[in-house]
Amino acid sequence: MSRVAVMGTGSWGTTFAVVLADAGSKVTMWGRRPQVCEAIAGRHENPDYLPGLELPHTVTADPDPAVALDGADIVVLAVPAQTLRTNLAVWKPLIGPSAVTVSLMKGVEKGTLKRMSEVIGEVLEIGPERNAVVSGPNLAAEIAARQPTATVVACTDHDTAEQVAAACSAPYFRPYTNHDVIGVELSGAVKNVIALAVGMVEGMGLGDNSKASIITRGLAEITRLGVALGAEPATFAGLAGMGDLVATCASPLSRNRTFGVHLGQGMTVDEVVAITNRTAEGVKSTGAILGLAREHGVDMPIAEAVTGVVNGEVPLSELAGSLLSRARKSELA
Repeated sequence: MSRVAVMGTGSWGTTFAVVLADAGSKVTMWGRRPQVCEAIAGRHENPDYLPGLELPHTVTADPDPAVALDGADIVVLAVPAQTLRTNLAVWKPLIGPSAVTVSLMKGVEKGTLKRMSEVIGEVLEIGPERNAVVSGPNLAAEIAARQPTATVVACTDHDTAEQVAAACSAPYFRPYTNHDVIGVELSGAVKNVIALAVGMVEGMGLGDNSKASIITRGLAEITRLGVALGAEPATFAGLAGMGDLVATCASPLSRNRTFGVHLGQGMTVDEVVAITNRTAEGVKSTGAILGLAREHGVDMPIAEAVTGVVNGEVPLSELAGSLLSRARKSELA
C-alpha cells in the first residue's frame, strides 16, 4: 500500500485523493484551512468543494504539513500554480529524500515562465526521474462521482510513471503513461486559455461553428508552442491534448469555460471572482503562457486575444474578430 500525501484540499486535490484511496493507497491531505481538514478527517466530507460526497475512510487530513508529509512515498501537489514556489520552500525539509512528486497543477508561473514540474525540480532540487505530472480530461465532479475516465501520467522515467499509475489505477480511473512531460504539461496549462475563449464566445451568444473553430485552432496553438519547447506532436492528439481540451471547452463543469462565459456577458474579472469566489487557473496563467510563446517566437492569436480581454486591453466587442486574426495561410502551417 502506497502512503500518499495530497497537498491541497480543493476539488481536484480531494477528488484525486478519492481515486488514490479507491486504488488502495493510504492518503493524508494537507489544507490551509483547519475547518476543511476537520471535515475531511472527522466527517469524511469536503463540503466546500465536493458537497454530498462521502470520502473513503482511508483519506484523512491535517493542517500541519509535517503530519501530511510524514512517511509519504508519493507527494501530490494540488495547490494554485502561482502559490507553488512559496509552499514548496516551506515543505522542502519535510519531503522524504526518495519521495516522488506528482503535479496536478495546470498553469505556468508568472515571471519565470516555468512549467510546474520545472518549479518543483528547481525548488526541491530533484531530478526529472522523481517528478511526474498527471493531466487529461479531469473534470473533478464527474470523477468524484466515479464516472469512467482516462488520464495520462507523464515522467521521463518509466518506472516512476508506472509507480504513480499503479497508485491511482482505480476501476473507473484508467491512467496511461507517457514520457513527454513537456507536451502533457503544456496541454493542461494552455487548454485553460482556450476554454476561456470558448466561454467568452458562448457568453456573447455565438454558436457552435465559432466554438469549434476556436477549439480546433486552439489545439494548433497548443501544438505549435509545445513543439517549439521540445514536445512530441503526437501528445497533442491524445488524452492530455485533445481529450482535455474538448472536456474543458465543452463542459459547464469547467471552471475556465464558465469564467469565460461570464466575461463574454460583459462582466469584469473582478466581478466574476466576486460571484464565483475563485479565479480560474487560465486567468492567472494567460499572461505567462503568452510570454512563453513570445519568448520562443510562437504565434498564438487566441492566447493574445484572451490576454487582452482579461487585462482590459481588448474590448469585448473586438474579441470575435481577434480570436482568429492570424494571417491567412495553410491550415497545416
